[in-house]
This record gives sequence, structure tokens and C-alpha cells, in this order.
Amino acid sequence: MAVVGQDGGRVRVPLEIASSYRARTRGLLGRSSVEGAMLLSPANSVHTFRMRMAIDVAYLDRRLTVVAVRTMRPGRLGLPRLRARHVLEAAAGAMGEWGVRVGTRVEIVEGPTAATGGAVRP
Repeated sequence: MAVVGQDGGRVRVPLEIASSYRARTRGLLGRSSVEGAMLLSPANSVHTFRMRMAIDVAYLDRRLTVVAVRTMRPGRLGLPRLRARHVLEAAAGAMGEWGVRVGTRVEIVEGPTAATGGAVRP
């Protein structure tokens, strides 16, 4: 995945895609950490019941533009976002490091990320 910043710079992040009902339902449940991010598609809300960690959640529209970003502690229910068609989940604090905020565009790209923890600024 590549996060496209306001200045056109990109940050590449490892991405796992959950597109089946079963994969979306499971999401990050039961994990104690996550490398990179998980894209739930289609989705417009999430919950953190039975989660072991706080997560950052970005709601994306049809064009993969961020419409909202929240940090959710375990045991919370996120409100559905009407314009959201996809949800991006990552460890708490990661979205801020990557520059994900309202208006940021996300791209799905294939290829390896650097061995520097997954983020590359070309």
C-alpha cells in the first residue's frame, strides 16, 4: 500500500487485504500486534471487542480517499461512516507516522517494501 501525501510524497506500507466475509469479520481480532495495515473491503464500520491492542482506523471512500481517522481502544464500537466503502486498520499511532489524515489518498500497489520496517519514502 502507498499513502500519497499532500505534497505528492509516498509512504509504502505492508498491506493485508480482507475481502471475504470471514476475513473481514476476523480482522485483527486475536492479534497482539500487526505489521503494516489491514484493509477491510467492503466495510464502513469496525469494532474492537475482544481486541488486545488499540488500533488506528481510517475510513476510505470509493476512491480510497480518507474521510475520517480514529484511534480506538479495545472494547469499542465505531460508528458507521456513510461515505466509507473501505476501512484501513493499523496499530495505534501508525497512521500518524504514515501521514494518514482526512483527504489523504491511499493506493494499492504490488511489490516489496523496504527492510526498514515497511515504510519507504521514495
